[in-house]
Amino acid sequence: MQKTLKQYDNVTSVCKSLFQKKLHDYGSAWRILRLPSLTDQIFIKAQRIRGLQKNSVQKVDEGESEEFIGIINYSVMALIQIEKGISEVPDMNANECMDFYDIMIKKTRDLMMNKNHDYGEAWREMRVSSLTDLILQKLLRVKQIEDNEGNTLVSEGINANYTDIINYAIFALIHLKI
Repeated sequence: MQKTLKQYDNVTSVCKSLFQKKLHDYGSAWRILRLPSLTDQIFIKAQRIRGLQKNSVQKVDEGESEEFIGIINYSVMALIQIEKGISEVPDMNANECMDFYDIMIKKTRDLMMNKNHDYGEAWREMRVSSLTDLILQKLLRVKQIEDNEGNTLVSEGINANYTDIINYAIFALIHLKI
């Protein structure tokens, strides 16, 4: 488990660094995004990864790793939006954004540790392509829940799906050795 925690923290550090740099460049403009917009953005990135995994020719100079990082950061934004609500204007300063980023990553990491305990790090035997498919499946579930206006009968909510998406993307990046 110590190896996993170290790898997990390394991946989230890379993601956080990029998030912070983009926050410097763009501010918190993402605060105006509604959840379906974030879901669609993540879906596009996951579809691109799947395309990269299936196609032998790549025409854009960004690979799977960059897209998985984007999935993680957009999913963190979604969790923040759920927590704080959508804003009509960029209303968070950099420090507040980074504090929320850390809170969401900590919650996600804690969940990963609990699931790893129960599942015995089964994700290590999974292929990156399977993790991609699971992310896409989770996104389709989120889209359905959004279409149902957040109502579910027996299923976990949107938060849990975004958290799982983050963890699957982190596992993929660990496999890809970023």
